[in-house]
Amino acid sequence: MITVYDSTTIIAEHPRSLHKYSQDLVLDHYLEVLSRKPGALAGSTALAAARALGVFTADHQRFWENARRRLGDGRGTRALIGVLLLHRTLPAEAVIAGMQAALSLDSCDPDLVAVEARRSHHREPPPLLSVPTGKDLGDRPAPSLAGYDQLLAGARA
Repeated sequence: MITVYDSTTIIAEHPRSLHKYSQDLVLDHYLEVLSRKPGALAGSTALAAARALGVFTADHQRFWENARRRLGDGRGTRALIGVLLLHRTLPAEAVIAGMQAALSLDSCDPDLVAVEARRSHHREPPPLLSVPTGKDLGDRPAPSLAGYDQLLAGARA
C-alpha cells in the first residue's frame, strides 16, 4: 500500500501494483479532473477498473443513465461525479441508498442524494444510556448535597 501524507494527515492511499507494467487505478483519484472533462469518464480506464472491482455498481449506472437522459451528457456526468465524491465521507451503502431514494423521486440532484445518504447513514438511533433507578442503586443512601451547602456557607462568610 502506498500512503500519501500531508503532515500527519493521510490524504490518499493506493494499492501497490504487484505485477510489472500493470496499473491499479482508483476512480476516486480522477474525479476532480473528470468534473472538468466529464466526457472522458465514459471511456476511462479508471471507470472500467471500478466496474471490474464492483465499486461502480448497477445503482451508479442507473443514476448516471437517468442523469444523462434528464440533464444531458456533460451535466449528467457531473451530477454522477458529485455523487461519487460522497463516497469519500459516507459509506457506500448510504450513498447507494441516497441514489435509490433520489431515483424513486425521479431526481438526479447530487445534493438530494447527499441528504438522503446522510439520512440513511444516521437512521440507526444512538444507543441509549443506562440511567440507574432506585432499584438499581441497592441499599445505597440517596445522595446528599449537605457538604456543598457547607462550602457555600463558608464562601459567603
